[in-house]
Amino acid sequence: MQLGMIGLGRMGHGMTERLREGGHEVCTYDPKVEERTATSLEELKGQLEAPRAFWMMIPAGKITEDVFHDLLGLVEPGDSIVDGGNSNFHDSKRRYAEAQEKGIHFVDAGVSGGIWGLEVGFCLMVGGDDEPVKRLEPIFETLAPEEGYAHVGPSGAGHFVKMVHNGIEYGLMQSYAEGMEIMDHSEYDLDLHEISGIWRNGSVVRSWLLELLHAAFERHGGKLEDIAPYVEDSGEGRWTIAEAINENVPAPVIAASLFARFASRDEIKFSAKVAAALREQFGGHAIKALERAKAGQDPR
Repeated sequence: MQLGMIGLGRMGHGMTERLREGGHEVCTYDPKVEERTATSLEELKGQLEAPRAFWMMIPAGKITEDVFHDLLGLVEPGDSIVDGGNSNFHDSKRRYAEAQEKGIHFVDAGVSGGIWGLEVGFCLMVGGDDEPVKRLEPIFETLAPEEGYAHVGPSGAGHFVKMVHNGIEYGLMQSYAEGMEIMDHSEYDLDLHEISGIWRNGSVVRSWLLELLHAAFERHGGKLEDIAPYVEDSGEGRWTIAEAINENVPAPVIAASLFARFASRDEIKFSAKVAAALREQFGGHAIKALERAKAGQDPR
């Protein structure tokens, strides 16, 4: 089957290679990559036979919005546009409606697998109408490992499920992180690399994330000395919590995990200063002065 892949980053490149290995003809466009078959969206369209299928594997937000509207101005009725990025499902529902007005199919595909997807496959959570999803199933089935693909519902459902998937991921990562920190601070001289290794075998907490943690210890050492304690977030955790609030569903673990990421970005936490100042005021507890001289600041 033919496909036009837009975006050849770590995910897009791996997906392209997996599809080609599976016998599909994949034409590609990415202005930042030389190894592409097209130098423009117009040229990419010309390399595909109708009804065409375009897969956007680019960052969510303005880039996806711009490329989506560029495609709407190029494609023809019956063509399909797949968004495989981490777009907000509300945006996907809107884009579906805009595409439908022009007779264009729009499919939202939540994709998980990261840089390992080329080797082990990409888990796919697909939302959209039955007709385009069915036509694109050879693509989905090649990308996914066995039993790793599902048409989860109508427009927006794919990105909604992927959003919740990533919210769960936040909680799992934070649980491992907190457990490792407790052991790191304990009275015992524990080998966290070794412990994460044995937990992969027979333990009820074994998982692929644990395997990746063990690999990280192997690469960076048991203390992860060369990694800064700064954790970014790409939005899905925030959206998951927002939807939990909208639906009156308690999600304390995911919320706490997101807030822990926020906390990792503050070298000096003002809230901790407030708490220390209050303890001094009501209980006369000693406070620890900030050593500004070390930072070359005025100590006043």
